[in-house]
Amino acid sequence: MIRSGFLSKAERLELRALARDGLSEARAARRANAIILLDKGWSCQEVAEALLIDDDTARSWHRLYDEHGLTGLVVFDVGGSHSRLSAEQEDALFTWVSASLPRNARTIGAWIAGRFGIEYSHAGLIALLHRLKLSYRKPAMVSGKLDAAKQQAFIADYDRLMCGLENDEAVVFVDAVHPTHQVRAVGCWAPTGEAVAISPSSGRDRVNIHGAIDLETGKTQMLDVLTVDAQSTILLLMAILAAHPSRRLIHVFLDNARYHHARLVQEWLARKGQRIRLHFVPTYSPHLNPIERLWGVMHKNITHNQGYATAREFRAAILGFLTQNVPKQWHVFRDQVTDNFRVINPADFRILR
Repeated sequence: MIRSGFLSKAERLELRALARDGLSEARAARRANAIILLDKGWSCQEVAEALLIDDDTARSWHRLYDEHGLTGLVVFDVGGSHSRLSAEQEDALFTWVSASLPRNARTIGAWIAGRFGIEYSHAGLIALLHRLKLSYRKPAMVSGKLDAAKQQAFIADYDRLMCGLENDEAVVFVDAVHPTHQVRAVGCWAPTGEAVAISPSSGRDRVNIHGAIDLETGKTQMLDVLTVDAQSTILLLMAILAAHPSRRLIHVFLDNARYHHARLVQEWLARKGQRIRLHFVPTYSPHLNPIERLWGVMHKNITHNQGYATAREFRAAILGFLTQNVPKQWHVFRDQVTDNFRVINPADFRILR
């Protein structure tokens, strides 16, 4: 007799996913269903009647799962050969995947079949890869020039500033963005069998925005400029001053673009009674400037799967979102645009060449 409740929560979820996976073979899904029902307390006879099998088959599936886990349910004998890899073959597979980083499971399955003469179902292959501690992932964009020590120092300085910030001080983040009049196609849910398409934009017009945001209030200053340069930097700093008339000191965080260091900007900042103090984010560290996250939120809400017939409509949508929607609905967006900083160390990554 098989006692109920032998599955952990994680195992139960894994089996349910297999049973509902449309890419899995039907026989693998049936085996998963049988294990789930046995875990619920069904007898082998009851499972057999429900799935139109015999009770010995139900017992054998339970034994396979008990001995080999999910792999035992999804791997089948093909062409008379034993369908599970040996330890040496698994080591060879792990070494090959680690070295070549194949882009899809189909390529891996073809390599196994060509090298060892063993074929896997889709579900069986995925189970094998997970068991070997291999997972599908998208490489992160990490510059080899990142300096972990400088990032840590910046975060420490920022934390000290925020802890000691006076009521008459403000913190603002500045950056430039250049969205192009093109729709960005992203995945979405749609009725099965319905083909979904987006009409591409014909133009290549670009909007040049030099902007700023206050994370405390969500207030933004967004300048639509012909060119982002030293002059637009000064105009933006003036807009920041106008938006904070009662602040004694405004801390402005920005990147190391050449125009932010221009002599024209330095001369403007040197004027008597200036209320702005610049703080520069470490080089190659956009993740330390929260306004970069705002640009991502902008694209998600304005350009993803949304087209605009004219460049004028596109420009209006971009600027309307940044100057109106964001401040008015800051309670909706603030958790997506935060100063929750982290250090990115290139030494923690395998940098692909």
